[in-house]
Amino acid sequence: MALADVLLALAPAALPDRLTSYQPGRTPLSSPQAVGTAIALYLALVFSIRAFMRDRPPIRLNTLFQIHNIYLTLGSGLLLALVLEEIVPIVWKHGFFYGICGKGAWTSRLEFYYIINYYIKYVELLDTVFLALKKKPLAFLHVFHHSATAVLCYVQLQGHTSVSWVPIALNLTVHVFYYYATAGGRRIWWKKHLTTMQITQFVIDLFTVYYAYYSYIAATYFPHLPHQGNCYGKENAAVIGSTLLTSYLFLFIDFYIRTYKPATKAPQKIVANGNGNGNAH
Repeated sequence: MALADVLLALAPAALPDRLTSYQPGRTPLSSPQAVGTAIALYLALVFSIRAFMRDRPPIRLNTLFQIHNIYLTLGSGLLLALVLEEIVPIVWKHGFFYGICGKGAWTSRLEFYYIINYYIKYVELLDTVFLALKKKPLAFLHVFHHSATAVLCYVQLQGHTSVSWVPIALNLTVHVFYYYATAGGRRIWWKKHLTTMQITQFVIDLFTVYYAYYSYIAATYFPHLPHQGNCYGKENAAVIGSTLLTSYLFLFIDFYIRTYKPATKAPQKIVANGNGNGNAH
């Protein structure tokens, strides 16, 4: 029996169809107004907490933070297994190009998993709330990445892009390691390698997404160019998706360089004092 069948058998009751299939305007957070409001509230809450905490001691909330991270570790792992269980047989039977571009690669089960993944992105916004309560720096990369990823998932659901499973599966894989690493609250020696994994994720994402988008453009507008065929999904979703993923790649590379690349030390200037000893400045 498939993992999805086991979970459905354990479900206490059938979910409403607006939760199991994406229906714009009916599925929660399925309109531009709803998404925009949610992101605006997220930003307002985070910066309000930061202002409120400015003259107050940090609030640790270690237990809640660990529960949050354990939940996301287990949830990401389970969802990754479900996505792979659905897409691997499709790719095995029809080939990789069909898996990223064929209409049949957007199945009802995958759509349901994509909806769950989309809602998880709003749960992940709590990461920033914990940072603000702990009085940790709110880096632009962190705030932008969290809010933009929720938008990215929404756009791909709207656009029914078959290639969605690639960035989603890779993102879930990285998050299993990321939330596992941060659940204990201790520093990890392989944090640098985790950032490398994230950068590698975006490189693979972009190679796949750009290839799918090129095939769509060639088949639709320039059929004389070499291509494997058309690609299922809306063009605006492909444009927004590739743009955001590209921005992630450059932002994470910049973060890696600033965080892990040793800074070049300027030569120390020795100035002699009256006693003949040198003071470094």
